[in-house]
Amino acid sequence: MSIGAIARRIRAYGGQFLLLAALAMVVMMLISAGPRLINSRTDEGLRTLMASQPAERRDVTYTTPDPIFNAGNGTSLMDAFEADLDRKQNEMPPDVRRLVAQRWFTAETDAGRVRGPDLAAKNLLVDLGLRQLPGIADAGTLIDGHWPEPGVRVDQPIQVALSAEVARKLNLRAGSKLTLTVPSDGDDESSKKLKPVPIAVVGVFEPRDRSDGIWQGLPSILHVVEPPGDAQPFIAYGVADRASLDRLSRDGWGLRFGWRYRLVADGFDARDVPGLIDSLQRMGQRAKGVTLVQGLDIPLRQFLVEVAAARTVLAVIAAGVLATLAGLVLLAAGLTVRRRRTELTLLRARGGTGVTVARRSLAECLLVMLPAAAVGWLLGNLAPGAPGNSAALAVVAAVLVTLVLPVAALAAPTGGGGRRDLIKLRPSARRITAEAALLLLAVLAVVLLRRRGLVPGEIDPLLVSVPVLLAVGGAVLAVRLYPWPLRLLSRLAARTRGSVAFLGTARAGRAVVTTPLVVVVLAIATAAFCAVLAGGLETSRDGAASRQVPADALIQAARLAPETGAELERLPGVRATGPVAQEAGQRLAKDAKGGDARLGDVTVLLVDGPAMARVVRESGVPVDVPAALLAAPGAQSGPLPAVVSATVAADLADAGLDGSAFVAVQGQRYEFRVAERADTFPMLRTDSHRFVILPWQSVPRTDHAVVPTGFLVAGDDLDVAKLRAVGNEGQRRFQQDGAVAGAEPPREAEVRTWAEVRHQVGEGSANAVLVFGFAAGAAGGTLLGVLAIAFVVLAGARARGQVLSRLRTLGLSRRQWRALLLVELGPLVGVSVVTGALVGALLPVLLTPVLGLSAFTGGAPVRVAFDPRLIAAIVVLGAVALGFAVAVEALNNRRMRLGEVLRLGEES
Repeated sequence: MSIGAIARRIRAYGGQFLLLAALAMVVMMLISAGPRLINSRTDEGLRTLMASQPAERRDVTYTTPDPIFNAGNGTSLMDAFEADLDRKQNEMPPDVRRLVAQRWFTAETDAGRVRGPDLAAKNLLVDLGLRQLPGIADAGTLIDGHWPEPGVRVDQPIQVALSAEVARKLNLRAGSKLTLTVPSDGDDESSKKLKPVPIAVVGVFEPRDRSDGIWQGLPSILHVVEPPGDAQPFIAYGVADRASLDRLSRDGWGLRFGWRYRLVADGFDARDVPGLIDSLQRMGQRAKGVTLVQGLDIPLRQFLVEVAAARTVLAVIAAGVLATLAGLVLLAAGLTVRRRRTELTLLRARGGTGVTVARRSLAECLLVMLPAAAVGWLLGNLAPGAPGNSAALAVVAAVLVTLVLPVAALAAPTGGGGRRDLIKLRPSARRITAEAALLLLAVLAVVLLRRRGLVPGEIDPLLVSVPVLLAVGGAVLAVRLYPWPLRLLSRLAARTRGSVAFLGTARAGRAVVTTPLVVVVLAIATAAFCAVLAGGLETSRDGAASRQVPADALIQAARLAPETGAELERLPGVRATGPVAQEAGQRLAKDAKGGDARLGDVTVLLVDGPAMARVVRESGVPVDVPAALLAAPGAQSGPLPAVVSATVAADLADAGLDGSAFVAVQGQRYEFRVAERADTFPMLRTDSHRFVILPWQSVPRTDHAVVPTGFLVAGDDLDVAKLRAVGNEGQRRFQQDGAVAGAEPPREAEVRTWAEVRHQVGEGSANAVLVFGFAAGAAGGTLLGVLAIAFVVLAGARARGQVLSRLRTLGLSRRQWRALLLVELGPLVGVSVVTGALVGALLPVLLTPVLGLSAFTGGAPVRVAFDPRLIAAIVVLGAVALGFAVAVEALNNRRMRLGEVLRLGEES
């Protein structure tokens, strides 16, 4: 066979070879570009994750666990330990060392008790530590006084600079005089021998940039640590010079040292994450004499969990798309062989064997398919991102697409076929057995996968085969079942006037399109799987956000004045509020006297049920308030109806206390009974499995009313700053009017909005990978499904052309011709689209428990949700597919010219 002869045959059948080459190119592009695009989005998600982490979580910090004392040999502890800044970085593993962008050395004393006239004027109890930070003068701006001067004489006070916030809260200024002594808890003998140290505040400064890492050491030098309780001191740190700390160390004060290194994500990709986690672990194990603190491994491990789950889903989507493309290649090869059946029959009639036919086809494919596959591979490698391990798969795919046409030519029947539309085709017993075995295999694969589970992130052959098996099984069932109602319709149509309905339903009922329909079902099932799973994930994320914040906003504080709710309702946009009170670590009691039931601690939550229901309704969040919490005020007598966790309910039932038990809330003990059980409840932690929820409106009145610790808020365009301000004011008012009047609030009120939490839940570090997979799978499945429908049409185009030619000669009008096409193609297109949609909707129900998608919902289980819009999308897709099928048929008939089809169709 000469190259010229092969080229002439390729040119003669250029359309068929062009289609095969285009499909081969698409397959190779998908194999080469898919991993690159996924890796690119994974790396982008990793960098987003690293950038979103708090600065202290990206820090690797070494600290001395105990104070270091000067040995008295004339050496400087500051110089000796500052030299370790380079040494510790050089000892880091290479993958950690190359990520270090900034580093800081700190030396400080333990906080000691300070006294002075300015502190006494405000009756403040303060512990002050002294810290030395190289480079702090460049990072701060003096607003009063000067920085501590080096070389101050021994008989002069130690000079200290304070941040403006610390100076303001402690009533200090440049010129304040203090005396530093050992803290009251310093009870060791060496501490008792230390002499008081005079201190002079010489400067007050503001940071140039609060985000500068030099200010982010713990405890912060910019803020005062509030006292945890009554009679407890404020804790603050001031800046001293190196010589002063060396002087204190010689006088017997111990110094603590720290070396802090900040990591960045530049030049860092997802493939390095496992090695980086291992390196951080080894660093902690090898740290001798120092304490290593780092929190980066926690988000990185979560990132790996998300990536593993995303890759598992992508494997399912890729399997569906690749199987669809493989089916399209088979259909294209079958069409090519069908168009060349006369040539192949003639070749065999002249003495050619099957090997001769296959060799001719192989020669043609080597000139067409291999170059197309190579071009597709090269184009795919232009996609951004690191290459994946897909070279072996690409080689196998290139070989298969090259061999598909020779194999199809070898297996093609010879001789002319009869009028297949006039014979009643019955499947053989062998085929029925094979199809039944296929269905059984699909069911067994699903059961086995659900029972044994899988390792997330790994390409599990069973996992990727289950969607394909189910789609093929669904298509086989559709092929066997859908002709029966059509034949019945055809018999009914035969009794009516007109030939369009009768002929259309008769031909549709006798159509033999098993392979094309399987490909359509595969494609549509892949698209539906992506759409249903994406919808379920979004719904589950809404539920996870609503579990944390069951309203438009949630304000939480230590305790708030009761009138805070009225203040909140006066804010612009607020429509409703509801109080809540939460206390953790409460003991269950057997009686009103507090007899311990010995059933463990519980978290108690009081909610105003009707108010919560109103807030939930106004906010539109997907939360159901249990009926036990909705009783009207004063409607209950006896024990309060409570919603309790299953664990607590079981404990109470075993102890015989499910009808009457007691629990304390803010010092008051209330009797309750188990009215409902719940696995979770909004506003509680995800891992909270021991809780008791009481209806606030039914709580009996006592001398000390329950005080809210938070408020649920419903409204539009809520101003978080104003909500926080009202919360802070309510907290301040309660503490001024309550038993602890005059105390500083322990912390600011926390305000969390549903939108903010939903954004955090839905914007995981690997979320972009998942979104890309869903979008690509849905779009690709839809496009390939429509293309497969075109193959379905082309598969029977010659036979339909002959029938239409005969009917046109018998007087069939153009309008009747189009109606006949719609009646004949409509059932086939509708059945394929509906079957694919049903299989795609069933796949998430079967596979979600093993896909590990809870990593994208904050740990909440993913529940499959069927959006009504999906039905509308299926209807639209069916209409578009049917219109496309009719357009393809009309274009094909115009190209073949119906009169010539009748004249050349010798099989009639």
